[in-house]
Amino acid sequence: MNGSRNRALMVAAAGEAATGLALLAAPSVVGRLLLGAEMTGAGVPAARVAGLALIALAIACIRNSPLLGMLVYSGTATLYLAWLGLTGTFAGILLWPAVVFHAVFTVLLAAGRG
Repeated sequence: MNGSRNRALMVAAAGEAATGLALLAAPSVVGRLLLGAEMTGAGVPAARVAGLALIALAIACIRNSPLLGMLVYSGTATLYLAWLGLTGTFAGILLWPAVVFHAVFTVLLAAGRG
């Protein structure tokens, strides 16, 4: 039973990782195929953040490490959100506080990793 549960977890994690990568690469295509509608405007970066979260979830499951999953998510979210702000593509009032929040937690998670 434990072996089949582990296999199911690995298959599920691989599927989530693939979906996350697809959301990063082509959020509009995923939106159209999954939801029947195009991703537009702020939906595109929101879908990409969701893609980062799915990839981090998959890593946490595959490596059996919630800490690693959160570290990957927080680090990649920091970089992506900062990139959005620096390019001026999207920049709401809470964007930079979110960047700082994720940056601080990335450092804290990395420090607790050893």
